[in-house]
Amino acid sequence: MEHQPRKRFGQNFLRDPAVIERIHSAIAPQPGQRLVEIGPGQGAITEGLLRALGTLDVIELDRDLVGPLQARLGALGDLRIHNADALRFDFKALASDGGGLRLVGNLPYNISTPLLFHFIDQADCLLDLHLMLQREVVDRIVADPGDKIYGRLSVMIQTFCDAQRLFRIGPGAFTPAPKVESAFMRLRPLRPLPHEILSPGMHARIVAAAFGQRRKTLRNSLSGLIDLPLFEEAGIDPSLRAETLDVSAFARLANLACRNTVAI
Repeated sequence: MEHQPRKRFGQNFLRDPAVIERIHSAIAPQPGQRLVEIGPGQGAITEGLLRALGTLDVIELDRDLVGPLQARLGALGDLRIHNADALRFDFKALASDGGGLRLVGNLPYNISTPLLFHFIDQADCLLDLHLMLQREVVDRIVADPGDKIYGRLSVMIQTFCDAQRLFRIGPGAFTPAPKVESAFMRLRPLRPLPHEILSPGMHARIVAAAFGQRRKTLRNSLSGLIDLPLFEEAGIDPSLRAETLDVSAFARLANLACRNTVAI
């Protein structure tokens, strides 16, 4: 019996050969590279990657897909299937030999944001990420300061990665067809970071607070975290709203808050 996509896993299986080929071209896998695919599903993208590389790690949460995936593609090479939750997966363990990983994935729309933050936390071991996401999420990631959709996700991703929207994918490319458009994007972790982050935890806290009440001014949304003298030292007007600040401004605020906390 054919596997029925499960809503609780956010499963929408890619079917369109032209889209699959375009994805493979964008990734351009080369022998010797270490690729990890998130959510291979029924192997639409997996097959081409395994043929190109000869070895591939995939992370699949749905255990009912593991056996059929191994049976269909296992003969093509060394397919290592990890029946695990990508949200809790330790990617650094796969990169323990010192080589970087390339991450590929058709991310479930219902958990895409926490997955992205999990990837950022482990960016030290990642060379690049090629991800299929809801188009709206990709638009938010690449948004510029001043855009209505510029927000926490934009700042957090752009602080640590170069983000590039590659192409859109219509609902008809999937089974079942989602109710939204998708987009394929590339993230490349920045090394070194163009803007120093003294404490990733403090930085994340400042960004979350600033956009948690985005209609408020920074003076109000960051009350208790950033004193007025720190705004002046950072060269930032506290009467502004969060969506007007670029990545470097958030880095300055977070670093000053970090130094101030240490000094106290």
